[in-house]
Amino acid sequence: MSTSTTPAPPGTQDQPPARAAPGRGRRTPARTGWRRALRRDWQLYSLAILPLLFFLVFRYLPMIGNVIAFRRFEPGGSIFGEEWVGLRYVQMFLNDPTFWQVFRNTLWIGGLTLLFCFPVPIVLALLLNEVRRRSLKRFVQSVSYLPHFLSIVIVAGITMQMLASDGPVNHLLGWFGHEPVRFIQEPEWFRTIYVGSEIWQTAGWGTILYLAALTTIDEDLYEAARIDGANRWQQIWHVTLPGIRPTMVTLLILNIGTFMAVGFEKVLLLYNPLTYPTADVISTYVYRAGVESNSFSYAAAIGLFEAVIGLVLITSANQLSRRTVGTSLW
Repeated sequence: MSTSTTPAPPGTQDQPPARAAPGRGRRTPARTGWRRALRRDWQLYSLAILPLLFFLVFRYLPMIGNVIAFRRFEPGGSIFGEEWVGLRYVQMFLNDPTFWQVFRNTLWIGGLTLLFCFPVPIVLALLLNEVRRRSLKRFVQSVSYLPHFLSIVIVAGITMQMLASDGPVNHLLGWFGHEPVRFIQEPEWFRTIYVGSEIWQTAGWGTILYLAALTTIDEDLYEAARIDGANRWQQIWHVTLPGIRPTMVTLLILNIGTFMAVGFEKVLLLYNPLTYPTADVISTYVYRAGVESNSFSYAAAIGLFEAVIGLVLITSANQLSRRTVGTSLW
């Protein structure tokens, strides 16, 4: 039994099936998935509205004012300045010896703060993780967290009262036959005072993230380390520290990004004209130049310079972290 087939028209053999025109009657999977997720979890996404508005109004819109770094601005005039002056104010602070002294002070204080304030919460979290008595652990946590909830004004006031000429520290030195030391008026003591007060205020609160990271480490890793004969120090070095390394790297990158933005409020409250040689930083210099001297364009140029350095630092730290340890912010 034979079957007959109808020959295909000329010019139509071996032609692929026609494809629908792109973009017609078809939605990309990414767009469809995003809309489906938005409809499903719109309550959660709505919680981000207020934070986004905050950053938009108080972080991004003020960036428009950076234009006065290149224009001559006068109080009461246009917010965008009166006259275009180009890089005049940039050249002014680059040729100002006072600015470079302030820049060195910022590097010194920022570097010392990063060197001492960053590892202290890690060490404190590791020590608290080894405490087995819950009552003692809670007591130490409560005492170490308390300074974080004090305002910077109170912290600065306590620091100044403790280190005053007739304060407790000088009384203690007097018991050992030492003459009173003017800690607040001596320029060489300011960096020590600032870093010490910063450690006292931030060390306890900084342990929260590390303690949370410690709870995510698998207990089987410790069990395997004990079977291999590792002691407590070896378990900390080979299990605990690698387990919290992503958290450490992330916080380190964030701290490097704020390296130049040394605490303006605390420096402003603790320093005085006698300690300017070691205490004056970029943020306080910008405050005096802009608010007290009404040189807003000059202050804006310095602030923009500081922001650019911060951007370069956090970008470089992120790239270095990605290449060395494989962890980064983006």
